[in-house]
Amino acid sequence: MRYKGTFLALFLGLTGLYGQSDSIVLGFREYIAQVKQFHPLASQARLVLDGGEAALLQARGGFDPKLEVDLERKEFKGSEYYDRLNATFKIPTWYGIELKGEFAQSDGDFLNPAEALPDAGLYSAGVSVSVGRGIWMDKRMAVLKKARFYQQQSQAEQELLVNALLFEASIAYFQWLQAYRDMGVYEGFVRNAGVRLDGIRRSALAGDRPTIDTVEARIAYSNRRLGLEQARVTVRQAALEVSTYLWLEDDLPVELQPWVTPEPAPSLSVDLALGLEEDLAESWDLETHPKLRSLEYKMEALDVERRLKASQLLPELDLEYNFLTETPELLNSFDTGQYKGGLRFSMPLFLRKERGELKLAKLQLRDVELERISAGVGIRNKVLGIFTELESFETQNSLIRDIVNDYSQLLRAEERKFEFGESSLFLINSRERALIDARLKANEVENKFLSAKAKLFQALALNQGEPETPRP
Repeated sequence: MRYKGTFLALFLGLTGLYGQSDSIVLGFREYIAQVKQFHPLASQARLVLDGGEAALLQARGGFDPKLEVDLERKEFKGSEYYDRLNATFKIPTWYGIELKGEFAQSDGDFLNPAEALPDAGLYSAGVSVSVGRGIWMDKRMAVLKKARFYQQQSQAEQELLVNALLFEASIAYFQWLQAYRDMGVYEGFVRNAGVRLDGIRRSALAGDRPTIDTVEARIAYSNRRLGLEQARVTVRQAALEVSTYLWLEDDLPVELQPWVTPEPAPSLSVDLALGLEEDLAESWDLETHPKLRSLEYKMEALDVERRLKASQLLPELDLEYNFLTETPELLNSFDTGQYKGGLRFSMPLFLRKERGELKLAKLQLRDVELERISAGVGIRNKVLGIFTELESFETQNSLIRDIVNDYSQLLRAEERKFEFGESSLFLINSRERALIDARLKANEVENKFLSAKAKLFQALALNQGEPETPRP
C-alpha cells in the first residue's frame, strides 16, 4: 500500500521515494488516522470492548445446557455392595424454571430398598420451578442482564478512551505547528538582519554611515539568530512529542525526521478529521454523549441489581415434578400417577441481611443518578463555553492579522526613510521587534483557535468510528 511507503519515508528517511522534494508534509488527517489505527492506547481501548463481549459470553454460560453423569460402585470381599449410575441433562431457562431429563440405574447386594430400580433402568423427565425468591429475578438472569449493559457501557468507555487519545495527539500536533511557524518567522528576520548588516558594513566602509551602526546591526542580527536557534530546539522537542503518538504495525514506535513538516494551514483538515461540522452548534445532542451513555448503562445494571436484591425478600419456595417411565420411547408410558416430586421452603425470620443489601443497592443507584445529572450539566456548560471561545478566536485572528499588516507597513516605511537618511537603525530594530512579536502572537492565537477545536471534539466526545486508512 502506498501510504505505508509514505510513513516509512516520514520516519525512516527514505527520501528517494519523493524525487526532488526537500521536505515532506505530514497532514493532520493522515496523522490522526495513523494514531487511531496503530497507537497502542487505541488498541488498548479496543480491549475494553473485547472485555465487555467476553463478560457477556461468560454470563450466557449460566444458561448453557448441562450434562452430568454420576457413577458409583463398591465391591468388597467378593460382594458387590452397589453399582449406581445417574445421568442428568438440564436446561436452565428464564424465571427460575429448569427442564431436566434423567436416567438412573442401580444394582447391588446392599442397596437401600428405596433405590431399587428396574433392571433396564428408570427414565424421568420433568421441571423444577422457583415460585418464591427468584421467580421474577434470579442470579443467573441478573448476571446476564448486567453483562449486556456492561457490554454497551464498554462501547461508550472505548469511545471516551479513543477520544482522549486523539485530543492529546491533536494538541501535540498544534504545538508542533506553532513551533514550526515561529521558526519560520525567525528565519525570515535572520535573513533580513543579515542583509541589513552587510549593507551597513559596506556603507560604513564607504564613510556613508557611522561605524557604531554596524555594532547595532550586529546586535540585532545576533538576537535574531539566537531566537532562531531557540525556535529550532522548540520545534525538535515538539516533533519528538508528536512522535510519541505515531506508531507502525506490530507496535513499532517511530520518530519524525527533521525534514518532515506540519500542514501549513490545517484548519479545514482539523474539521474533517475531528468531525466538526459547520452546524454542530445546533445539531449536537447531549444525550448521545458517551459519558452520559456509560452512566446510563451503569444505572441500568444497578437497577437490575436492585431488583435482584428486592427479590431476595421473598421466601425460597422451589417445586419439582418429574414423570417416571421405563419406556421413554412410548409417549403414553408417561403417567401422572408415576412421578417423583418435591418441595423446599426456606425464609429468614428477620431479613436483616436482605433488607440491608437492598438499601445499599438503592443508594448506589441514586449515587450514579446524581453523578449523571452533574455530568450532564458540566458537559453542556463546557461545550457552550467552547463555542463562545471559538467565536472569540475568529475575531481575535482577524484582529491580529490586521495588526501584523499594520506593523509590516510601519517597518517598510521606516526602512524607506532609513534609505533616505531620515530614520535610524534603532527605530528599524524597534519596528522589527514589534512585528516579530505580532507574528508570534498571531501564531499563538491560531494555535489556541485550533486547540479550542480539539477541546470541542473532546467535550462532545465525538465518535470517530473505525480508523480510516491514511491517505498517501
